[in-house]
Amino acid sequence: MLYQIYETQRSLMEPFADFAQAASKLFSNPVSPFNQIPLAQRLSAGYDLLYRLGKDYEKPTFDIPSVDVDGVGVAIHERIELDKPFCELRRFKRFSDDPATLTKIKGQPVVLIVAPLSGHYATLLRDTVRTMLKDHKVYITDWKNARLVPLSEGEFHLDDYVNYVQEFIRYLQGTYGNCHVISVCQPTVPVLAAVSLMASRGETTPLTMTMMGGPIDARKSPTSVNNLAMNRSFEWFENNVIYRVPDNFPGAGRRVYPGFLQHTGFVAMNPDRHASSHYDYFKDLIKGDDASAEAHRKFYDEYNAVLDMDADYYLETISTVFQEYRLVNGTWDVRSPDGKVERVRPQDITTTALFTVEGELDDISGSGQTEAAHDLCTGIVRKEQRHLEAKGAGHYGIFSGRRWRELVYPQVKAFIVEHQLSAAPVSKTATSRTGAAAPAPAESATAAAVTSAPTQRSRRATSARKA
Repeated sequence: MLYQIYETQRSLMEPFADFAQAASKLFSNPVSPFNQIPLAQRLSAGYDLLYRLGKDYEKPTFDIPSVDVDGVGVAIHERIELDKPFCELRRFKRFSDDPATLTKIKGQPVVLIVAPLSGHYATLLRDTVRTMLKDHKVYITDWKNARLVPLSEGEFHLDDYVNYVQEFIRYLQGTYGNCHVISVCQPTVPVLAAVSLMASRGETTPLTMTMMGGPIDARKSPTSVNNLAMNRSFEWFENNVIYRVPDNFPGAGRRVYPGFLQHTGFVAMNPDRHASSHYDYFKDLIKGDDASAEAHRKFYDEYNAVLDMDADYYLETISTVFQEYRLVNGTWDVRSPDGKVERVRPQDITTTALFTVEGELDDISGSGQTEAAHDLCTGIVRKEQRHLEAKGAGHYGIFSGRRWRELVYPQVKAFIVEHQLSAAPVSKTATSRTGAAAPAPAESATAAAVTSAPTQRSRRATSARKA
């Protein structure tokens, strides 16, 4: 019922938001007579703020038309490589007519960025993608809004998430020979499970795993996000935050954790900060500070755009990660697409290097939660493991913004290059969607020595690396 009430309220607010937008333009347009009346700029700013508070925020675009590679502009073509019921594997293919640049990018590493499915769209990692495109072939998991997925597509479970990740890794391995995986926040857990299961079966695993700000062991330095999941029962979540999608969406009738509830939770964590930010936006409009006002719009266009999550996936994540700690307790079983139940054993990973990144000021995934992956991956030799604590960085700072670009990314890049160079040459043929051999896409890159020190732990395993 709450979902229906929310949608009714949103529909009622829509014409008022449109009116506020029109009124703002009326008072700000220099050719409008209303622009000349006293307090016109304040009225325009007030209506603009009302519009942004009342508008419906749709899924943003990545909007990365090009990137700079050593001073040369490289065009980016965004396309869907694999289309699954609940996720698209999206590729950012690079094009250049400069022979030297084309030669440079041909051998660069292939990176699968696994975006979080925790309320926001994958575009939240836009800065991550844009930065990595300078030195890597980049793919990303673009999760779909569950309210747009028809019931005929079935349910989506945490097991399905793990299976999707394995399928995407195999796809890139079949195309390029191998790949590197980066997981940001929530997906660190299912990505570690996916690679563990592949290792246990004897499959080729990615050359590296980079895990950033994720709840591998949510018991360490619990945050307010962790405490909510820990202090409420599974039944409480099922009875209080799960609703059915209304009839006016393709996924009508699907049980979901609505995005608007997640957004409310995001705002409730720092209400004063958001109120101050909106007031600053109002003042920037009055002062005519267009740059600051546009920065505010860009941030909140992303922050306010949220998606629904399938109820089964959401509830199983709460139970598995935050209540029963099945990964760290060694009790997590995952069902494969063919129905086989397999135990997740991170200690079976031996040929994938591990790099964990945490933010010193992270209030989403506390200190030590991501680094705990090293305690689980005992099959990876010590020299193949790294850990970085990004000083002064909060949760978003480790994958977006200045600290990501200047502090974190150089070490991630060097870590990937180090293990790309030590691996066997990638395959020159690719497997097409139909299974036939096809020429591998022409892209790739160069290197720098890794600077972060190995984490201070005792490790055991082999240093062998698969091709």
